Amino acid sequence: MSVVEQARRARDAAEALATATRTVKDAALHAMADALVARTAEVLAANAADLAAGREAGLSAAVLDRLALDEGRVAAIADALRQMAALPDPVGEVVRGSTLPNGLELRQVRVPFGVVGIVYEGRPNVTVDAAGICLKSGNAALLRGSSSAAHSNAALVAVLRDAVSGAGLPADAVQLLDSTTRDSVKELMRARGLVDVLIPRGGASLIRAVVEESTVPVIETGVGNCHVYVDAAADLGKALAITLNAKTQRLSTCNTAESLLVHRDVADAFLPAVLAAFAEAGVTVHGTPAVAAHSDAVVPATEEDFGAEYLSADISVAVVDSLDAAVAHIRRYGTGHTEAIVTDSQRAAREFVARVDSAAVMVNASTRFTDGGEFGFGAEIGISTQKLHARGPMGLPELTSTKYVVTGDGHVR
Repeated sequence: MSVVEQARRARDAAEALATATRTVKDAALHAMADALVARTAEVLAANAADLAAGREAGLSAAVLDRLALDEGRVAAIADALRQMAALPDPVGEVVRGSTLPNGLELRQVRVPFGVVGIVYEGRPNVTVDAAGICLKSGNAALLRGSSSAAHSNAALVAVLRDAVSGAGLPADAVQLLDSTTRDSVKELMRARGLVDVLIPRGGASLIRAVVEESTVPVIETGVGNCHVYVDAAADLGKALAITLNAKTQRLSTCNTAESLLVHRDVADAFLPAVLAAFAEAGVTVHGTPAVAAHSDAVVPATEEDFGAEYLSADISVAVVDSLDAAVAHIRRYGTGHTEAIVTDSQRAAREFVARVDSAAVMVNASTRFTDGGEFGFGAEIGISTQKLHARGPMGLPELTSTKYVVTGDGHVR
């Protein structure tokens, strides 16, 4: 089936979803979750085939980690669907309303986009998260995953479509596009009028290609070169815990810290401890000469290192002279995702928050908290780093548009 045909089927499904009640949609989400648990063995068998092919193709450990499923991860994916069912339905929410001087009643209400295309890499959990968040927000989903997860995605979508259909909604509310060639991506990007919005979720090259080539409106999700800045007024115990969590809690996510900046006033006290902790955790430090002076294991940092989203056991580290220098460094190399400051100075925290132009700014907290689930939004479609419509974790409200409903009593102009 061509992408155009799938998009047409999605539009028909979206029409049914737009008027589905919350009760019906939530029942479908629970059915999807139950089906995933019941058919875990089927999903894991498909995932094993992808992992074997990935190892043979020489995929990195970080990519394989993003690709891998086990019983615990499948159960967590199912739980995310159940948690989504418990969230308020954004469709029909009145954003604002008033009675105009002429007596007309004006309401701005949330409505689904219609058909949402998602292009993503690796992680098969995105397949389920995207399908669920689209369904809950009344949208049909066209999913285009990567070829590395083809077996996993096919198995997951088969489970989801059966569950959706069994719950009384169109199976075409969830569709998987072919991932064997790039043609399906190109067709999806050109399906203006059939696809209402396109969301790329993955590496820099994927996002850039979709943003630059698509005729379908795009919500841009971002690459995560996230920074932790340890200020002169930092509690160094907190700084060590936050830095290690931000870098090592999970290496392959976009909210993982890739750069550490340390104020020169605390560098001698902090760097030996953090470098030793990184070494114990197996993290390679790419640092400036001021950093290398504290450890022979430091690899000289290049310009590319400071701009890198490693998604691996690597981090760039630099000593900065001031908060001004830290902000300047972040503005030069950051990607607008998440930045963190560790400080006991309210003035420094306020200045950092005001001057750093990112979707999320953490004060004395790990960058790993930039996440729809951690923010209480439920599963997210991605982290938007643009400034239009949606910014930061994109939950249910961000998967809606609005319409104005105007009610009169024979009014004419």
